[in-house]
Amino acid sequence: MGGVQAEREDKDKVSLELTEEILQSMEVGMTFRDYSGRISSMDFHRASSYLVTASDDESIRLYDVASATCLKTINSKKYGVDLVSFTSHPMTVIYSSKNGWDESLRLLSLHDNKYLRYFKGHHDRVVSLSLCPRNECFISGSLDRTVLLWDQRAEKCQGLLRVQGRPATAYDDPGLVFAIAFGGCVRMFDARKYEKGPFEIFSVGGDVSDANVVKFSNDGRLMLLTTTDGHIHVLDSFRGTLLYTFNVKPTSSKSTLEASFSPEGMFVISGSGDGSVYAWSVRGGKEVFLGVDSVGYFNCIIRIIIHGDGGSNSDV
Repeated sequence: MGGVQAEREDKDKVSLELTEEILQSMEVGMTFRDYSGRISSMDFHRASSYLVTASDDESIRLYDVASATCLKTINSKKYGVDLVSFTSHPMTVIYSSKNGWDESLRLLSLHDNKYLRYFKGHHDRVVSLSLCPRNECFISGSLDRTVLLWDQRAEKCQGLLRVQGRPATAYDDPGLVFAIAFGGCVRMFDARKYEKGPFEIFSVGGDVSDANVVKFSNDGRLMLLTTTDGHIHVLDSFRGTLLYTFNVKPTSSKSTLEASFSPEGMFVISGSGDGSVYAWSVRGGKEVFLGVDSVGYFNCIIRIIIHGDGGSNSDV
């Protein structure tokens, strides 16, 4: 009986190919304005409809994007909050604090607002956080010029790499490779042999400004790197070839220039220091979407953007 039900649920699922036309028709479906500080980070859970955000008002908020509702608000007044990422469990997150660098990473249960573990090792602000999609490992990069490798089950780091700048870090989808970007280059590491150093080093064309974020596309074929000068570099992750560089207005020194691939990897979507959202096609580098009044990191609101059907918008 359970197999029949699962088969029916699979048949009910609709697969929608993201196209330029769909991107251009997207509109705001819901707006949440109850923040009193900049949204510094947000993350979608890989296997549920949940979204988590971190804000300068020292709050963590959990949303269900399917119903466009805020499910929970958790305050972190004592430690502050900067970066936040889901673990494999939709009610558990790891977040970085702004106070007390020695315990700047915390494993938090959103269900009962309890700390499950403190991760000790960094001595300055954590500026990058990436969880492995396939196991309990994660990596963090800090202004103390270290990248630490962790297991969620242990409070002490499992490995340490020293870098020569502000690091951005990311795992690929299988969790076999991770990237560390700084100083105008992206360094590729085998997660099982990281202590041997990078097996590839890719240049991003002379842009030596500080790295903000580095990410892999879901199929692992592409990478992107954003920098503090407002550049978004797209590279072939196997050859290291620089395919495109997109330019936006840089964000403030306290903000992060965030960009992401669409799920199928055909588009790059990014915020900007001018308060806009941009999208480009990676097939030809064409700009295909521009939205005014950017979500997330640059304002004190969060918006859920949906495929527009001509309906009215609602504000909360």
